[in-house]
Amino acid sequence: MTDWRIFHGDRSPHDDILTLPHPPPWRFARAPKKLLPATSDDSPERQRAEPFRPTQEMIRAVNAALYLRRPLLLTGRPGSGKSTLISKVAHELMLGTVLRWPINSRSTVRGGIYEYDAIGRLQAGTTEPPLVESYLKLGPLGTALVAKGRPCALLVDEIDKSDLDFANDLLNIIEDGEYEIAELRRLGEETVTVSDSLGRPVEISRGLLQADHFPFVIMTSNGEREFPAPFLRRCIRLDVETPTRSQVEEIVIAQLKLSKEALAEKRVKELIDDFVNTNVASNVSTDQLLNAIFLTATLKDTERRTFSDDEFTALRATLMRQISGPVG
Repeated sequence: MTDWRIFHGDRSPHDDILTLPHPPPWRFARAPKKLLPATSDDSPERQRAEPFRPTQEMIRAVNAALYLRRPLLLTGRPGSGKSTLISKVAHELMLGTVLRWPINSRSTVRGGIYEYDAIGRLQAGTTEPPLVESYLKLGPLGTALVAKGRPCALLVDEIDKSDLDFANDLLNIIEDGEYEIAELRRLGEETVTVSDSLGRPVEISRGLLQADHFPFVIMTSNGEREFPAPFLRRCIRLDVETPTRSQVEEIVIAQLKLSKEALAEKRVKELIDDFVNTNVASNVSTDQLLNAIFLTATLKDTERRTFSDDEFTALRATLMRQISGPVG
């Protein structure tokens, strides 16, 4: 029986995305373009991706998002691997460098599409103003919209820090797969060349950014606020749960290159026990655990670097502090 999954989460880079069926007919008004083979399997996301171990829930959600061309909304506490999942997908499916868009309260959808330095152009100090395109640069979302041949991977990080209208405005652009840049349209030229967010030259026709393929989009949220229903219904949603002990051990082995025998070392075992078994586990992130094990176990050198029991206890308390709830 053929496996329905395009993304497996544990395979070397491959080009199975070429077998992805056309999007549902209601998702794309234009005729879909043909997916092109990758030109290289030398993934720029390799270092982030290889140690990461996605859960089966993550793998299913990623594949649903790929088939339906829907954004994947991951909600969970900081440090739970939400933003690393996209590196794993980009690495395995050979989607190139992840386009990263960190969100804050001042972020706008237009700012994610392009930035235009009109003041800088006016201050250039010449009788003839410089070319508009010299002062216009695409943002991460704009770069994703002009990708040719294959979809890009776009991370919209901590979307819950945005203002109330941001989420719906963003989904409208992703739904349409296009955006018109007024400053370029007014030039009246057939094509102009601008820089994308990675510094590469791209040609824009008549000011219109138009996606050949829907980008693969992951949006992360720390659960700091609710999103409107129209936004939520257009996303594939997944809550990232606290990992089980076996998952924690697998993460530690992969990230810190430890052996299974090392997990039984007294201090490593105590840290994992704290994370999994105590009441604060739901408020301590996985990367806090990795920090603690890295400092107290993998850096141990009996000749030059040692921790007394008191120092270990103090370090554990410092590094494994809750990330929410009362301070102190």
